[in-house]
Amino acid sequence: MRALFSTMRVCVFLAWFCVAATAVSPSLNDDVLGLIVFKADIGDPKGKLASWNEDDESACGGGWVGVKCNPRSNRVVEVNLDGFSLSGRIGRGLQRLQFLRKLSLANNNLTGGINPNFARIDNLRVIDLSGNSLSGELSEDVFRQCGSLRTLSLARNRLSGTIPSTLGACAALAAVDLSSNQFSGSLPSGVWSLSALRSLDLSDNLLEGEFPKGVGAMKNLRSVSVARNRLTGSVRDGFGSCLLLRSIDLGDNSFSGGIPGDFKELALCGYLSLRGNAFSGEVPEWIGEMRALETLDLSNNGFTGQMPKSIGNLQSLKMLNFSGNGFTGSLPESMANCTKLLTLDVSRNSLSGWLPLWIFKPDLDKVLVSEKGSGRVKSPLLALAEVSVQSLQVLDLSHNAFSGEITDSVAALCSLRVLNLANNSLRGPIPAAVGELKTCSSLDLSYNKLNGSIPWEIGGAISLKELILERNFLIGKIPTSIENCSMLTTLILSQNRLSGPIPAAVAKLTILQTVDLSFNNLTGTLPKQLANLANLLSFNLSHNNLQGELPAGGFFNTIAPSSVSSNPSLCGSAVNRSCPAVMPKPIVLNPNTSTDTGPGTLPSNSGHKRIILSISAIIAIGAAAVIVIGVISITVLNLRVRSNTSRDAAAITFSAGDEFSHSQTTDANSGKLVMFSGEPDFSSGAHALLNKDCELGRGGFGAVYQTVLRDGHSVAIKKLTVSSLVKSQEDFEREVKKLGKIKHQNLVELEGYYWTPSLQLLIYEFVSGGSLYKHLHEGSGGNFLSWNERFNVILGTAKALAHLHHSNIIHYNIKSTNVLLDSYGEPKVGDFGLARLLPMLDRYVLSSKIQSALGYMAPEFACKTVKITEKCDVYGFGILVLEIVTGKRPVEYMEDDVVVLCDMVRGALEEGRVEECIDERLQGKFPAEEAIPVMKLGLICTSQVPSNRPDMGEVVNILELIRCPSEGQEELG
Repeated sequence: MRALFSTMRVCVFLAWFCVAATAVSPSLNDDVLGLIVFKADIGDPKGKLASWNEDDESACGGGWVGVKCNPRSNRVVEVNLDGFSLSGRIGRGLQRLQFLRKLSLANNNLTGGINPNFARIDNLRVIDLSGNSLSGELSEDVFRQCGSLRTLSLARNRLSGTIPSTLGACAALAAVDLSSNQFSGSLPSGVWSLSALRSLDLSDNLLEGEFPKGVGAMKNLRSVSVARNRLTGSVRDGFGSCLLLRSIDLGDNSFSGGIPGDFKELALCGYLSLRGNAFSGEVPEWIGEMRALETLDLSNNGFTGQMPKSIGNLQSLKMLNFSGNGFTGSLPESMANCTKLLTLDVSRNSLSGWLPLWIFKPDLDKVLVSEKGSGRVKSPLLALAEVSVQSLQVLDLSHNAFSGEITDSVAALCSLRVLNLANNSLRGPIPAAVGELKTCSSLDLSYNKLNGSIPWEIGGAISLKELILERNFLIGKIPTSIENCSMLTTLILSQNRLSGPIPAAVAKLTILQTVDLSFNNLTGTLPKQLANLANLLSFNLSHNNLQGELPAGGFFNTIAPSSVSSNPSLCGSAVNRSCPAVMPKPIVLNPNTSTDTGPGTLPSNSGHKRIILSISAIIAIGAAAVIVIGVISITVLNLRVRSNTSRDAAAITFSAGDEFSHSQTTDANSGKLVMFSGEPDFSSGAHALLNKDCELGRGGFGAVYQTVLRDGHSVAIKKLTVSSLVKSQEDFEREVKKLGKIKHQNLVELEGYYWTPSLQLLIYEFVSGGSLYKHLHEGSGGNFLSWNERFNVILGTAKALAHLHHSNIIHYNIKSTNVLLDSYGEPKVGDFGLARLLPMLDRYVLSSKIQSALGYMAPEFACKTVKITEKCDVYGFGILVLEIVTGKRPVEYMEDDVVVLCDMVRGALEEGRVEECIDERLQGKFPAEEAIPVMKLGLICTSQVPSNRPDMGEVVNILELIRCPSEGQEELG
């Protein structure tokens, strides 16, 4: 009944609207009436418009969401419903709002066409309907009465037909965005008469024909884009008269001819893209007169000749893309003057000559010189020994004629993400220094003449996703250290001379998708664990000397026969060869022999008859043996109970004579030691556990000691406090092994563990640089972290937490004492996941045991009804960020006050004095454009509401944008 009554009231309003529409003067309720009728025509699935009440006398009481009014006239002047998930059609109700100046319905699900009378509201200045599903053609009448309209955006819809010529009648238009629709026909000539127009975007449509005349009349034009259409012909002169132009994008059309000569007049132009057309001829020398250019993209055209030397005059240039043309000659030496250049792509040309030293300038982060032609450089990386390459992220020198060796100087590429040296004539071994490429995700050295073995150090490149070494002369075994490259999805080692077995370490690369080991000399059987690789798409083993049965299950049940062919000793259904049955060998005993011979053999002078035991006899003997061993074990245990001897000291005393295997059984005297590397050796450093001088610190879970193994390898050993920990060895080992599989360059690696019922140890890699807390709060004199070092710590810590969360691990205990710095200043987060060792994740046990540092604990720990999630780590990270930037502790106790760090920074931000919060030791030595956004991000992460905090993956993206901000677009005034 209530719903029926509401529907009837809407109908009454609709009828009232029809009558009121004929009235000479609008009533005071016109705004309410128009908005309620508009609301009745659309769907509001999230109830965003629930505050719009037809019983209100005015829409200007302040309660109507998305509605703003003029306080003097009490009339609606703005309706902003961006992203409200509204659906349905735009009805006539809005036409009742005669004082409306701005209408924005962007990013909804609105459908249908646009009413011809829509733009006829006398005062309407801004229309934004972008990001919907509006369709149909625009009537010529839409823009017949639009004298006040300044901004029009219909982008990202499904509108079709021609652009109405009447758009030229909107003389006040300053911005037009019709991009990402299906408009066809020619460019509307009337648009070019809009002398007030500052921004025009017609990109991503189906527009055809040539550029019309009259562009020069648009004296106020700042930005124009007609990219990704079907435009043809030459580009006429005229742009040179638009002296305020800052951005021109004509890319991905079919324009031809040369670059218009009057472009040289555009002294303010910072962005010029002609990519993906049919422009031809030489690039004129006057290009160097466009001094404001930051982006110059002439890629995928038909330009020829030499690259103009005048490019060196473009000292603001950040991105230069000349790829996919016919340029000849060498790279101009004058480009060394382009000191702000970040990205250089001259691939797929016919360049020749020497590779200039300036290519390795410190600021460049992306260099592509692939398919260069006849390069004459002995080694493309020799120059790295002479420069410091801190920011280079992409280096592609593939498809050239480079020769020589890859030297250890490759380690200078400390920020590299992609290194492609494929299809050259490089010789010599792969240097061990490739293991220093900690951030590299793609390494391609294929199609060269490299020899020697794959270095063991390759396992140090822990971020690798692609490792491509095919078509070389590599020998030796596939190193087991490859298991450390846990991010690998592509492993291609084909057409080399590799030997030995396929290591089981390959099966630990759980996200592998493509593997090609074909055309080598690999031998042995295939590890059965390969069947557990759930993401495999292809695994080529053909043309080797492998033997035995193919792994059963998973991808290998349907592997293509061509992927396992030419391995004569392989068997299984894929090779259409059955495997021979394996029968157990009988045990042969000779009770009369006194000769010391191996089991199952006869002495050479024996004349006695062999005794062959049947399977049933073996079982009977085994059962008897078990009974005897059980009786002896019970007796021994009774004796031990009576002795009441303490086992703790024996369990932790590792004398020089002790030896521990990879998987010793649990014993009260020795316990069980497991090293994930498979090579345990505690003998030389065991005394540290009883030596207070070797203690590094204590925390909620126990004390940490440093010790040195026999091979000189330092480790840190955490002696766990056994109270409140799991008592089951099985549960303990299961959780610790999970933590041992978590690998990341910014996480302290868990190398092993030791177990007895009364003592548990965790064995970690030793990080020599000490804790972040020490560097922030215990440094002296000028020995403090620079801004760049602090930013790297923040970013590295964020990446570590993002990796943990991706692995479904919550840290729970993020604080500056748990962030360690290695000898290179790289952060490593420790103590992660230890809460998994608690018998239950009780928040009060957690808060008392691991959130011991006041100030880092998320507020949800105090509330039983709020779920503990990864967002508690985000909160602790936010506090850590503020601590790093300000140099202050999360909570500081003054003589008569307590200062909470996040409250102090938030207050300073609100009062506009946030720079005063930055560590005074950094004053004058930090970029405000980085430091202030980082502090704001820290405050966002410390939101009291968990859902308002970003995910750590988002945090990493934000930090990378702060370090390398994308180019913004000028806003219209």
